[in-house]
Parts: sequence; structure tokens; C-alpha cells
Amino acid sequence: MEGEATTSAGPSAKTSRRGAEERCGRRAAAEQALPGRPRPAAGGMSASRGAGRALAALLLAASALSAVLLAPGGSQEPDLDKKRHVELKMDQALLLIHNELLGANLAVYWKSGCCYQCLFQFLVNVSQSGKPGKPSIAVVSVSTQHGSILQVNDTLEKKEVCRLEYKFGEFGNYSLLVKHTYNGVNESACDLVVNKNPVNSNLPISIAFLVGLALIIAISFLRLLLSLYGFNSWISKAINSQETDRLINSELGSLSRADPLSADYQPETQHLSASLHRLRSVDTFRGIALILMVFVNYGGGKYWYFKHSSWNGLTVADLVFPWFVFIMGTSIFLSMTSILQQGCSKFKLLGKIAWRSFLLICIGVVIVNPNYCLGPLSWDKVRIPGVLQRLGVTYFVVAALELLFSNPVPENCTLERSCPSFQDITSSWPQWLFILMLESVWLVLTFLLPIPGCPTGYLGPGGIGDLGKYPNCTGGAAGYIDRLLLGDDHLYQHPSSTVLYHTEVAYDPEGILGTINSIVMAFLGVQAGKILLYYKDQTKVILIRFAAWCCILGLISIALTKVSTNEGFIPINKNLWSISYVTTLSSFAFLILLVLYPVVDVKRLWTGAPFFYPGMNSILVYVGHEVFENYFPFQWKLEDNQSHKEHLTQNIVATALWVLIAYILYRKKIFWKI
Repeated sequence: MEGEATTSAGPSAKTSRRGAEERCGRRAAAEQALPGRPRPAAGGMSASRGAGRALAALLLAASALSAVLLAPGGSQEPDLDKKRHVELKMDQALLLIHNELLGANLAVYWKSGCCYQCLFQFLVNVSQSGKPGKPSIAVVSVSTQHGSILQVNDTLEKKEVCRLEYKFGEFGNYSLLVKHTYNGVNESACDLVVNKNPVNSNLPISIAFLVGLALIIAISFLRLLLSLYGFNSWISKAINSQETDRLINSELGSLSRADPLSADYQPETQHLSASLHRLRSVDTFRGIALILMVFVNYGGGKYWYFKHSSWNGLTVADLVFPWFVFIMGTSIFLSMTSILQQGCSKFKLLGKIAWRSFLLICIGVVIVNPNYCLGPLSWDKVRIPGVLQRLGVTYFVVAALELLFSNPVPENCTLERSCPSFQDITSSWPQWLFILMLESVWLVLTFLLPIPGCPTGYLGPGGIGDLGKYPNCTGGAAGYIDRLLLGDDHLYQHPSSTVLYHTEVAYDPEGILGTINSIVMAFLGVQAGKILLYYKDQTKVILIRFAAWCCILGLISIALTKVSTNEGFIPINKNLWSISYVTTLSSFAFLILLVLYPVVDVKRLWTGAPFFYPGMNSILVYVGHEVFENYFPFQWKLEDNQSHKEHLTQNIVATALWVLIAYILYRKKIFWKI
């Protein structure tokens, strides 16, 4: 996911890596996964089992329908592209620069409108016009992902002729006319003319959205029919009482054997509830993030908003990993409370926590170092940080912290169903003190650590950013600490900042300093778990607290960022895992729980399908989608490799297949634990 190269303007610009290099870049930076052992399904939901079969069939139908609607068509490459011998790639347009100025050689420069305080990059030279009415023409490709800023200079008189900003469309054909104007004063002017309209590159994703919407409407209509015509009772009668008893006994048996250390486990503590009700909203939340991560990792149709932001700001791809971290924290508290109430010793539990963290780190090192991409690797080139490595360290610190300062849930919370205000916070003041101290360490190192050759407190991308003043300062203190302690060769070599900022130093988005803020985010997830447990069955109280946390964290983000992408005190930045990034994504996480908890767990208006199934088997789906990424039917040869619709079709089908696999494994009660 990190390091997915996009196209830069100019004849010498590098395009997206293809073949093994492209796959290697995606695999080396895969960022979102929440490992853990999924717990057994909720018992006695026979109707939902039948609905699950229908859902699986509809899922396949949606994939097939998407494949038909997004089927590859003819080449969209304009005829002029062939005549001018410029091969357009995805997210590119053709620009013909006409120099009608006699005796003036032009140099054209370019930069992306999203590149903050960037230097202009040379695009092309255009020789002077030989005769009136016969301009010199230069042909280049320009990026269509974001708005472009073009600057035309007269190389002889060394002055700027014109500057313009324009958002080019994919596969469009444009002419930039540089000519004299005679309005009383002999001046030069630039006009942009559209020779051939661009294609609508967002049409495939719009069709896919409509297909998904139609699927949701169809399922809702089916559920309405079942409720209106009594189909539920007919289905229930079809399942004899013996089978129902077997399912319930199976649920009770599996409950007693469930591994409470699994990040997917949700406690069914007999002390708190005698029912078989489970917090399906937590698994649903995890599944949403996981399926989105699979789609993004497989390419997301090659749309820029399904790739990581080059530096400051947020894209869809930037949302997933923090949500996994958040929901992992929620599960840590719920599962640990359950096992401690069953009498397990803290020392034994600490051993399990350490072992599980070690396994996560080991699996992560294997996944981010695929030999088939780069050939056999040597130890001095192995990348050390990674997604699972970050999760393993975060899991160990947060779980050990909760274990060290764990207190039994107050009896008035479990018996009387009432808890004093702020009991969920005041009962864990030692943990809060530790987290605040840890965040202070991040702030001190980030803003006060001296960095050779770089300004103290630098948060920029380096490269051509900041007018090219600090090209080797990518990430400030975060990058410096990683390079100092781990070495350049053990870090990610193609960070997302290379796309717009042309950085040349190694930088790892899963580095050491950012781990501090991932611990903070997991602890905020712990806070959500405490709300769910301390105020169990008090739906109104739970929702009020979720809403309060959502607003508080949102206000902190507003204060830190000044509601600006780049001008705030601490911008939202996934590469740095800045504190504003954590507060913003945690605010979104509480908002999602605010919606999912009453809908899925309280009113049971939605079972969480289909996201619930991959959420129950997250480690298997994550590792599986990485290992089998390049195997059929998850990937096949495309007729047009530069077509968004073909990539989107392939990515949708691959993602749908993993949902189906997760559903089948769920029905077979096959879960991968570590």
C-alpha cells in the first residue's frame, strides 16, 4: 500500500511500477491487519445462517455483475497520442505546447497542486517559432490525479511568460497556446484549449457503488418479505429442535474453550450476562476495516484516493490501520477482564501475551520481505518495521499495562447495572498517567530532538518540499531515529512521499517513534471496551459516552490542525502517526461504534454480514490475501493494463472472494489462532 507510485508529469517522469516491482511495493507496505483468534459465532441464530447462504450467493452475483458492467472496452487512447508518439498511461493526459512567439525559447515547468511548498520541476523545452503562423510544438504527458500548476519561462530574456493552474482529465488532449496579444501593449499570454474531451475515469467506481447499493436494497427487501409473510417461522420449523439444541450446546462448549487473548475474542462472562448475546459490532467494525484493507492492498482500482496520502492529509487508505489498532485495544480489555475473572494468574497471562506478540512480529517480518519480488534477500537488507510488527509491539505494551494495573469491575456495575459517572476513567488513572507520559515523550522527541542538517521540530517530507531546503530530512525526528537505530537498509525504501515530493532517503511509516502514538490509539480503544463493560445493558449511557469521546477527540483535532491540511500546529499525517492523526481517526472510530452498537447489538437490525465473517478470521484473511495476491483467481492478465475499470473489476472480485472464503471458514468453524 505504501509506495504505490503514481504518474508525474513530464517525458522523463516515472510511471506506476508494473509486474513484480509493483506487487513488491504493495506487499512491502501492506499496513492494515488485526491478527487474532476469532471467537465462535453467536448461538441460536438459525435464521441468519439461512440469510448467510443467500448473502454468499448475492455476493457472487454482485461480483459477476460488476465484472459485466465494468468489462473492458476498446482503447481510450486518443489518435493524437499515437501520432505524437506519446504513450499515455493511466491518470495521464496529452498536452501540446504551441510556441507562437518569434525569437523566444520557452522552458515549461510543472508541479502538483497538492504538493505543499514544492519547487517547480522541469517539464519540457519548446524552441522558438520559425515563421509567423507556424508555431513550434512540444508534446508531453501530464498528471490528472490532482490539479497541475504550469509555469512558462522565456529562457532568453529569463522571465516568466505566464503561469496557470488546471485540472486535466484522464486521456484528454489539450493545447497550451503561448502567443502575443495586441491590446495596446505587446504582451505574451497563454490559452489552454481542449482538443479532445477526457474520459470519465470515475465512472467505473460509480457503477460499482450503484451495484453495492442495489445489493443492500435487495437484501433489505428480502428481510422485509421474511418479516411480513411469516417466512421466519417457516424457516424455524424446518430446523428440528435437536439441531437447535446441538447448536446451542456447541456455542456453550466453544465459549469455554475460547482463547481470551485473541484480539477477536469477546467475553461472554457468566458474571455479567447469562445470555448468549455477543458484541458482534466489534467484529463487524474489524471486518469493515479488513475488507477495505484487502481492496486497497489489491490496488483499489488504481484510484489515487485508495492510495496513501503522499504526506499530510487523509485518503481512504489512511483510515484502515488505525481502526484495527483501536478495535484491538477494545478487544484486549474485554478478553483480559474475562480471563482474570476465571482465576487465571497474571504471570501465566503475561507469558501468553509475550508469546503472541512475538509471533505477530515474526509473521510480520516474513510478510514484508517477499523473496519472489527482489530475489533472495540478505540479512543486511531485511526490512524490520511493518504492520504486524507495529501491532505486536502495541499489543504487548497495552495488554501488559492493563494486566499490571487491572482491577476487578466494581460490583455496582455488574449487579445493579449502574456505575458512577467517570468510573470507566477514574478506575484506570495509573494507565492514563502512563499514556500521558508516553505521549509527552513523543512530543519532546518530535519537537526538541536536534537533527543534524535539519531544523528542530521539522515535520515535513523533505525532497522538493519546503522549497527544497531540507531534501534529506524526511520525517524529521521520526526518520532520524529510525535511520540511526535501524539503518537505512532495514527501512522501507519507497515511502509514499516519493510520489509528489521526490524524496530519496528511506523512510518507514511503521517506524519506532510512531509506535508511541499507535499505543495511545489502542488505549483509546481500551477506553471504548471499558465503556461497553462498565455500563453493560445501559444503552443510552454507552451511546452518550461514545458521542462525548467522539466530540472531545474531534475538537482536539480541530485545535491541532486549525482545520487545515498543512497549516496546523500538528497536521494529520499517517507517515508520522501524528497525534492529530490519532485523535481524528479515534474520533471516527467512536462515531462508527456509536452507529454499529445500537444497530447490530441492541436492536439487531443488522447481523453485521458480510463484514462480520472476515472480522472473525482476521489473521487468516490478512495473511492469506498477502500470500495469494498474485495467484488466480485473485489476479489475472488484463486486456488493458492502463484501464481503471479493468483493475477495479479485478480488485472487487478478489475482495469478494475473500469475503466468501471467510464465510465458508466461519460455517466450517475453521479459525486460525496464534
